Amino acid sequence: MNDKKNDLRERTTEFALRIVKLYKSLPKSTEAQVLGKQVLRSGTSVGAQFRESQRAKSDPDFINKLESVLQEADETAFWLELLVRAEIVPAQRLESLRKETDEIIAILVTIVTKVKKRIGKL
Repeated sequence: MNDKKNDLRERTTEFALRIVKLYKSLPKSTEAQVLGKQVLRSGTSVGAQFRESQRAKSDPDFINKLESVLQEADETAFWLELLVRAEIVPAQRLESLRKETDEIIAILVTIVTKVKKRIGKL
């Protein structure tokens, strides 16, 4: 499991770096910058909050922290979708990043579900 934790730690860090690069490449229009700042905040928060979850004091604390990570990841998915639907960024340019967002969400849901089952919360 430790390798998986380190893998997800690295993956969420790489995800944050990709979000930073996306933000830097956005047009300088007001709309692009407003949406960009939102995706920058939520997307970089995924990695930061995942790291915080690794220092949880108990299983319920771990679940709570991971659910916060999930909220940020889901919000990031929303802003990425909005960038495409507002025609600020072409869909194909964000396809890989959106796929990674979905995969991170799926992994986090799986982890939360397993821990909840283990401690009898499901």
